[in-house]
Amino acid sequence: MTDNHIYDYDFFVIGAGSGGVRAARIAAGHGAKVGIAEGRFLGGTCVNVGCVPKKLMAYAADYAAHFADAKGFGWSLPGAAANATPSFSWEIFRRAKDSEIARLNGIYRKLIENAGVTLHEGYARFVDPHKIRIADKTVTAAKILIATGGRPRPLNIPGGEHARTSDDMFYLDTLPKRAVILGGGYIAVEFAHILHGLGVEIDLLYRGSLFLRHFDDDIRLFLAEEMKKQGINVYFHENPAKIEKDTQGYTVHTDAEHTYACDFILSAIGRDPATEGLGLQDAGCLTAGSGRIERDPQTYQTNIPHIYAIGDVTNADNLTPVAIAEGHALADHLFGGQDMRSVDTSIIPTAVFSDPAIGTCGLTEEQARANGYGIEIYRSTFRPMVHTLSGRDEKTLMKLVVDKKSRKVLGIHMAGRDAPEIMQGFGVALQCGAKKEDFDHTIPIHPTSAEEFVTMRTPCET
Repeated sequence: MTDNHIYDYDFFVIGAGSGGVRAARIAAGHGAKVGIAEGRFLGGTCVNVGCVPKKLMAYAADYAAHFADAKGFGWSLPGAAANATPSFSWEIFRRAKDSEIARLNGIYRKLIENAGVTLHEGYARFVDPHKIRIADKTVTAAKILIATGGRPRPLNIPGGEHARTSDDMFYLDTLPKRAVILGGGYIAVEFAHILHGLGVEIDLLYRGSLFLRHFDDDIRLFLAEEMKKQGINVYFHENPAKIEKDTQGYTVHTDAEHTYACDFILSAIGRDPATEGLGLQDAGCLTAGSGRIERDPQTYQTNIPHIYAIGDVTNADNLTPVAIAEGHALADHLFGGQDMRSVDTSIIPTAVFSDPAIGTCGLTEEQARANGYGIEIYRSTFRPMVHTLSGRDEKTLMKLVVDKKSRKVLGIHMAGRDAPEIMQGFGVALQCGAKKEDFDHTIPIHPTSAEEFVTMRTPCET
């Protein structure tokens, strides 16, 4: 498909994460000659140091509560004392986790090979707009896709080098005893749950007034209170100023002149596009703040027409399924003769694997009001059925944001057990434009927590 075979490849992808691999496979399936480069690990962040291993860690952390809750249902370990506490082996868990990730790496390799895509193992760097250098080899391509994802943002304060990042969390030799987590995004909140569930004492420090910015305020407040009830120390308006190391461990000093002692520090202050070292200046590609690659939001073209960018490297909607959808759409357009289809990101179901977990889709109450909607709010807080016997002091929050004029459900939000699984189905409902009366006319599944979404009848505020 190349012009007189001027180039080595019709399509070359830099980055073998979920989005890049999908684009490469689809393009090859359409008959293009495709190459892909990866310098770290196949599957990218999600498979190796993100979504997948983090979810496995969250499962491991959840078992601490499951063991305790089982007593209320009559379960006990044979021969164990009444107050016996189950033990956890980080070594055994990490070995099992590493084995699963290795299996997934192998699957990605087979996907690439079976599609007829040529894999180049090494970091890629532009030599010029059509030429790429990988280790000691140079290749050329007619069209190039940048899909290098993101990386943890460095902590630029005195002593910041003592802090670890989310990438490090999956390879710890041992678990700490007391950890300070810096940040207020989903990574900070999720690792607070994970480490606490595995027996680590946690101080979570966030510079703002409330964590999980961009989530619904009711959900944010609810989660903060639930975490505090579990024994996680959550501190707001605490901005780290410096870190000191001594023989006992570390001390985090904040702008508020408070100190927090620990033996481990996790910096989860955000992620930046992974563009350093790509040689974008030699390709002529423009970048914006934090290295974000500028692109057309509809075509994914950079300022260089034959160079494209998808996924977290564009710092748009930094979610694996979005990158996959973008890569698929682009390959179909470039090599399948299809019109460029838009990936609808106006309604994205998403989850936070905290405790309790969060599932959310659509507009928050604050966003709906800011956009000028006249709204009705339906809200329910209750103790889930499982805890009537477990005795755990944990509640569930569910919320609907409804446009009074059209009756369309604008947003659905939940914090509680199984929230991510429940939200996937309701995401379909929002995508289809469901109205409040569609919810009301749906027969509930009883007894479940999810039925509350279709049984709330009276708005609590407008």
